[in-house]
Amino acid sequence: MESTVQEINQKVKDANAVINDLMREIGKVIVGQLDLVERLLMALLANGHILIEGVPGLAKTLSVRTLARVVHTRFQRIQFTPDLLPADLIGTLVYNPKDGAFTTKKGPIFSNIILADEINRAPSKVQSALLEAMQERQVTIGEHTFPLEDPFLVLATQNPIEQEGTYPLPEAQVDRFMLKLIVTYPNKKEEKEILERMTMGKEIQIHPVISPEKIKELRSLTNQIYIDEKVKEYILDLVFATRDPSQYKLESLKPLIAYGASPRASIMLTLAAKAHAFIRGRGYVTPDDVKQIGMDVLRHRVLITYEAEAEEMTSESVIKKIFDQIEVP
Repeated sequence: MESTVQEINQKVKDANAVINDLMREIGKVIVGQLDLVERLLMALLANGHILIEGVPGLAKTLSVRTLARVVHTRFQRIQFTPDLLPADLIGTLVYNPKDGAFTTKKGPIFSNIILADEINRAPSKVQSALLEAMQERQVTIGEHTFPLEDPFLVLATQNPIEQEGTYPLPEAQVDRFMLKLIVTYPNKKEEKEILERMTMGKEIQIHPVISPEKIKELRSLTNQIYIDEKVKEYILDLVFATRDPSQYKLESLKPLIAYGASPRASIMLTLAAKAHAFIRGRGYVTPDDVKQIGMDVLRHRVLITYEAEAEEMTSESVIKKIFDQIEVP
């Protein structure tokens, strides 16, 4: 086992050069936002979708478009609006009056990287049209089911729920996102650099540095990254503590949690931890990888009660208490 871990560790170190190339190219456009950029790359490595939340103007859309430009894949931006229909996403059957037959017209979902821009500005029936595509990587139109190309990633942006004209995402939809990221304002130094870059009137040139075949190769290597039994137990303890806090001496949290994290959270936390280890150039997962990525995996999967809201508690504060209480291996 030891030699296997060492071999994987060396392979990851050798393959890590492409991650540096990706970050360098993305960094030509995106100033700061290191966590956001790293997690976008983690989505590539772990084959997971990402939901990015933040107020307008924080380069959420630009970050996703930049990622698409550094990958040799097809990119499709879908602007979510209140009048959007499910058929506008997945496609529909078109009737031909000449021969009386129906032909399939595929929608924009048939691409590799999908930017679902301002996803919460469309009603639930439209958001739900993504469910099959995000989970099964296929789309059913009429009687026929069509597989989606690999890689297939949905990178969605949304404005905070409190903003006017937004619809809350269905729980089933939210759970399909591996990570939910909260984007904050840049600091003064970063904003000055943004100001200087974006007011010169010059287009910033970036180049594709990775192919779909290479992405599949890196994903296969990411899946091989070693994770110890103790780290697996740590992940399970974190997830189970969201369902039954009293088992972990967190009785005070029981009335604050309406629904805990699903088994998908355990899977996503493991995959995300492996991808985080890969980006750090390691062939093995440490508890710190789990802690670094844990909030992004769990914040949208733990639903709090009205009592928690009355006490001005958020899902983040509940999860933080769980992380503070659960013993680290």
